[in-house]
Amino acid sequence: MLPTFSLAFLAALLLMVAVRLWLAQRQISHVIAHRATVPDKFADRIELGTHQKAADYTVARTRFGRAGLAVEVAVLLALTLGGGLQLLHNFWTMRLDGLPYGVALIFSVIAISALVDLPLALYHRFVIEEKFGFNRMTFKLFVSDLLKQAALGLIIGTPALLAVLWLMAKMGSLWWLYVWLFWCAFNLLILFIYPTWIAPLFNKFAPLDDLELRTRVEALLARCGFTTSGLFVMDGSTRSSHGNAYFTGFGRTKRIVFFDTLLGRLQAVEVEAVLAHELGHFKHRHVVKRIVMLFTLSLGFLAVLGQLIDAPWFYQGLGVDSRNTALGLLLFFLAGPVFTFLLTPLPSLLSRRDEFAADRYAARHASAESLVTALVKLYEDNAATLTPDPLHSLFYDSHPPAALRIARLQTA
Repeated sequence: MLPTFSLAFLAALLLMVAVRLWLAQRQISHVIAHRATVPDKFADRIELGTHQKAADYTVARTRFGRAGLAVEVAVLLALTLGGGLQLLHNFWTMRLDGLPYGVALIFSVIAISALVDLPLALYHRFVIEEKFGFNRMTFKLFVSDLLKQAALGLIIGTPALLAVLWLMAKMGSLWWLYVWLFWCAFNLLILFIYPTWIAPLFNKFAPLDDLELRTRVEALLARCGFTTSGLFVMDGSTRSSHGNAYFTGFGRTKRIVFFDTLLGRLQAVEVEAVLAHELGHFKHRHVVKRIVMLFTLSLGFLAVLGQLIDAPWFYQGLGVDSRNTALGLLLFFLAGPVFTFLLTPLPSLLSRRDEFAADRYAARHASAESLVTALVKLYEDNAATLTPDPLHSLFYDSHPPAALRIARLQTA
């Protein structure tokens, strides 16, 4: 008979899979049911063909997500109850020990997961995105990005992982607190260096040279009391036709980045409104609050791992007969999402609340109507469905449904 924790893990996994499949089917059925007609609030803004393209794109991605779920569950079970981690442990203990063993074990799991996910990534990029006209990435660029990501993972991840495993081994019963402090510092460092050292490895960034738009943006920044190290345009069109704009960095490294696809689609007044929305996130300290929340949750999770790391039932319940810090860390991060899945709507709810707050800020400091027209264009260009299933949206979506968001802006 399976250990009690094994049964609890399987029950939680079954619940997660059932809920995800149920929500996916709701989304597919709801979008298809509303495919034939553009919602009344968008009838004068969105053509039927565009609405149907968005519906088909959403359905295709959701169906693809079900295939991804099957692979995810298969890999998880193979590594845990299927004995995969135990086999990897046996392999590496015959060749390495101490910190090198731990790094090799963890990187082995990461490499296996990446190899399994590779066909899915290729299909998503070169079949689904290609079919709907969004992909602009060549296979050569895909491979180049993949190699760069792997190299960065090794260069940055190896010393970080060594530090974590060393702290776990040397800091006694409170190792989890020291790991947490290191993890927080490491993440802040990555946020600091990302804009100037990491992002340029994948994309080209050029100063914003549109004089009219630059003047409008600088005036908005002055009104809002925002300082930045620069305004940049990123060559997003080399990979996708999707458009976006974002802030990155903090302190003196803060910069505003516009996708070239966004600037090619929106008028200057609409770009200003989109930027005002992003400034709303900054003014309400949404990013800082999310970082603080993430750090707080990570402290709680590491404290839980601190209690589990020496518990034989934890390892045995997940298909591992041996015990050490590297195995405990892997098992925790493999099984943790299964047990916390039902908490998914909470960050989604907080994110949607922040989006409404940023929209209100944009309506006060720019044109609400321009933000509406910009959002409609972005929904159209990104083929975002205007008719998501309410429960699916409530559970997953970080942004409010288009109709609700625009309705609020029109009464702002």
